[in-house]
Amino acid sequence: MKIIIRNLATAFVLFAFSSCSSELDTKPVIEQSFENLLQQDPNAAKGLLSRMYATFALTGPNGPGSSDIVTTDPGESGFLRGIINLQDFSADDMKNRWGDDGLDQLTTTSNWTQNNKFFRYLFDRVYYTVPQTTNLIIALNSTSVPDKEQYISELRFLRSLAYYYMIDCFGKGVLVTTENYGTTSPLPEATRRELFNYVESELLAIENDLPMTNEYGRANKSACRMLLAKLYMNAGVYTGTERYNDALTYVNKVITEGGYTLAPNFLQNFSADNNTSPEIIFPLIADALTSQSYGNTTYLVNGNMNSDTMPISVFGATEGWGGHRATKAWYGLFGNLLTSTDARAQLFWTAGHTFEMGDYKSWTNGYPSIKFRNTNFSGSSSPTKFSSTDFPMFRLADAYLMYAECVLRGATGGSTSQALTYVNDVRARSGASAITQSDLILDFIIDERGRELNFEGHRRTDLIRFGKFTGGSYLWPWKGNAENGTSIPDTYNLFPLPLTALDANPNLTQNPGYN
Repeated sequence: MKIIIRNLATAFVLFAFSSCSSELDTKPVIEQSFENLLQQDPNAAKGLLSRMYATFALTGPNGPGSSDIVTTDPGESGFLRGIINLQDFSADDMKNRWGDDGLDQLTTTSNWTQNNKFFRYLFDRVYYTVPQTTNLIIALNSTSVPDKEQYISELRFLRSLAYYYMIDCFGKGVLVTTENYGTTSPLPEATRRELFNYVESELLAIENDLPMTNEYGRANKSACRMLLAKLYMNAGVYTGTERYNDALTYVNKVITEGGYTLAPNFLQNFSADNNTSPEIIFPLIADALTSQSYGNTTYLVNGNMNSDTMPISVFGATEGWGGHRATKAWYGLFGNLLTSTDARAQLFWTAGHTFEMGDYKSWTNGYPSIKFRNTNFSGSSSPTKFSSTDFPMFRLADAYLMYAECVLRGATGGSTSQALTYVNDVRARSGASAITQSDLILDFIIDERGRELNFEGHRRTDLIRFGKFTGGSYLWPWKGNAENGTSIPDTYNLFPLPLTALDANPNLTQNPGYN
């Protein structure tokens, strides 16, 4: 049952939110005291918590035409939409053809500048969520409500999740905490390591306070541990010190203590009733009626649809935006799509489209991904304008592949035989052939992560960790704005800080290679 988003009505009434380009000015305006709100409505605290979860899935509090951050187009400003834009379109798996004042630069990993609005959207999203969650933590600390400590732990998780994307995408920022919240002078710049250390300390502090199970859509111990494992997996990139032993420790906790199992069918994770999947650890909730957004999985479903070449109603859509297509760097991982036994190989629409992407702006160049769809896996459903498919931010198959990677990178405490079992479990679920121990090498893992996890917001991070994102050792279509790909500089391992952030806080400095 999808419940978290439907608690938002309370939050909308209680808080008036404002946003501007300065991360220090993004603070809630409390219309009446928190204590009075709780007296009037005992569920107020839970409603406000729900509002913070919704900042990752929705664009604003008043439907799909509203936004929490400054934008002329609310629909394109969502947190999840920003993750997909920066993590998948900039990588090898997906390309967009619209060229919307900055998307071309992401699609072609070229000409990145501090004026690109899509960099600003994600940066502003982080510094909308961080002050809001911090403010609520302070408010809850001064009150007495049922489940207070759990609510605070969940808010600290959400704040850490937002900071994770600042660490991964921008590599620096400012550190807003309960101790410095409300400071009137610009905060000092925080390095990547300082942000890393803070997020690590926060997640370690709340791990034992979060419940083992929680309402669907809310963080539990496994969500916290998965985020910790992600942080540690990429520690070598983020801090220069590898932490694969720690990553293995926490991903193993997810696997052995979380109670999750692989969904019997891969598509159960990407259908409109995926809230019933036993595999999803932490979702961002979508609902065609109660949580409408152009920035959640509606962007993933409708963006890959176009009635010119495909029957969009079959996939539960009433609108096809004709924007996204996969490249051969993704579907080429399966070999011959017509003869492959791997069910994941069938999740591309090929009719009327070409294998090659000679022109990324041409809809028929490349195969649209039909991995995400707005139809129920079990039972009937009707096409809707907005998607009801939740976004699986963390799921068990990812944990299995992370375990295997950690073992291959020399982490202690795991076993190569268990790693092989986990990888083959993932493959068997989709009908792919089993591999042997000699097949299980790091090059296989990065390819298997592509086959299993592409278009889920991981690919750029994975390619950077494997040393394949920048330089010329690995090329993909339109890398560096060349049809067959070309080398790009190492400075592209980070995005430029937006000019609006630099103007708002003189303590922030631009990442190398940008101006």
